[in-house]
Amino acid sequence: MDAKVPPDAELIARCLRKEAAAWEAIVVRYRRKVFHIAYKFTGKHDEAEDLTQEIFMKIFKSLEKFNQDADFSTWLSSVARNYCIDHYRASKREREVLVEDLVAFDLAPASSGNPHRALEDRDRRSFLRKGLELLPDKLREAVVLRDLQGLSYQEMADRLGLPEGTVKSRINRGREELARLLLRAQQPARGQRGHGRRP
Repeated sequence: MDAKVPPDAELIARCLRKEAAAWEAIVVRYRRKVFHIAYKFTGKHDEAEDLTQEIFMKIFKSLEKFNQDADFSTWLSSVARNYCIDHYRASKREREVLVEDLVAFDLAPASSGNPHRALEDRDRRSFLRKGLELLPDKLREAVVLRDLQGLSYQEMADRLGLPEGTVKSRINRGREELARLLLRAQQPARGQRGHGRRP
């Protein structure tokens, strides 16, 4: 029975000859491994599923770079982990930019002379304030003192009676959690879009 199962090297060679069935066999063989790696990074089933698809696309495009003297399973795991790390960094930066933009906007002077713009400004400020209200007290305090009131790490450490390292950790955790809350609030109907789709 085992003799009928093609080895990785044979499947890869067939993939490089553009045989779709060989690629499907590789996906079936390694899907569980790639999903497990993706799930460890995301902690969410749906996100891990999406990431798994993206990783296999990356692997497919990178097959020609694979050294066929190396172990394919090890190489695949390395590609998957590196892709997850890059994805995490990009997502983290997206969250940071969202918070930075909203905080900078909150500190900017209010618009005047344009009632529509003024209403939009008020909505954005309200959006940020609601996100802050949902943060745990300690994280909210850190974000407000640093990003809205402009205190230095040392000033915060003195005021809160905490080491600077703890202050920095709270600020980072607060920004990340605030970004998650705001991104979630921006997509309230994401899970409902498919309900009205025609068959």
